[in-house]
Amino acid sequence: MDILDKIKLGGGKFMKKKKDMFEADLIKLTQSFQEACSDKEFKDFVYGLNIKEDILMKYTSSLQDAFLECKNCAKCKGLSTCKNKIKGYKYTPIDEGNIINFSYDECPKEKKVRELNSYKDNLELYELPKDIKEACFKDVYKDDKARLPIIKYFKEFMDNYNNEEKPRGIYLTGSFGSGKTYLIAALFNEMAKKGVKSVLIYYPEFLRSLKASFQTDFNERFEYIKRIPLLLLDDIGAENCSNWSRDEILGPILQYRMENHLPTFFTSNLTLSELEKSLSITSSGVDKVKARRIIERIKQLTVPLELISKNRRD
Repeated sequence: MDILDKIKLGGGKFMKKKKDMFEADLIKLTQSFQEACSDKEFKDFVYGLNIKEDILMKYTSSLQDAFLECKNCAKCKGLSTCKNKIKGYKYTPIDEGNIINFSYDECPKEKKVRELNSYKDNLELYELPKDIKEACFKDVYKDDKARLPIIKYFKEFMDNYNNEEKPRGIYLTGSFGSGKTYLIAALFNEMAKKGVKSVLIYYPEFLRSLKASFQTDFNERFEYIKRIPLLLLDDIGAENCSNWSRDEILGPILQYRMENHLPTFFTSNLTLSELEKSLSITSSGVDKVKARRIIERIKQLTVPLELISKNRRD
């Protein structure tokens, strides 16, 4: 036997071995698939995909995973009880001709929750607790008659917001812990559902962080606050007043928003007359004229309302 014959013989043995291995693998795939199909529910599931059997057999294990997650979804009572590998998603087979790909499809319940919560992207917080984003009118204490004029005004505000001339915000003063911030956050959440963007700022801390941003994004942050459709300056009057905070920050914000009819809200433990006195005193001395100018802008922007109530934080 010459060398060429030996090569041919060796090649023939190799091809036969390869063929035998292929046939053995095919037998294993067939057996595995048939065993899986002994479960009638699984069989109905895979044949319901309208994919050729010889393709299905190659993906038995993955199809079993998809079937299990499909069963989990059918029995699911809510996202909190989801048993799937990725909570809120279902492992799903996709027919792509000679192969099957698998993707994670979003559960309708997960999608509904996400869509319901997507409005919260329209609501931004600066230095306020994150749970303020959950504020809503249904959780507002309605046993307190002091809240009724505020809630009535909020309804009028929502009804008239799309008018050519925007309604004014409110300057909400009152006792500590009475729920002033929560009430306005509830309004902003309702407006967020209508696609209106807003920012709620804890004003004293915002001033400190704004000053610290001089070398980074000061201008960007300052301009954003000036132009946001709805703005709450929370706890104004609690800050350490300076010429800079009053004349370079607060004054320009209020002037811009007044000229552009952008609704602006305030909460404070101080009345407007008390706030005027607070704003007039800085480390540089007393300046009643500049303080009066700020108060006049606030009056142009807001309707003053009062909330005297028991401390709900206790």
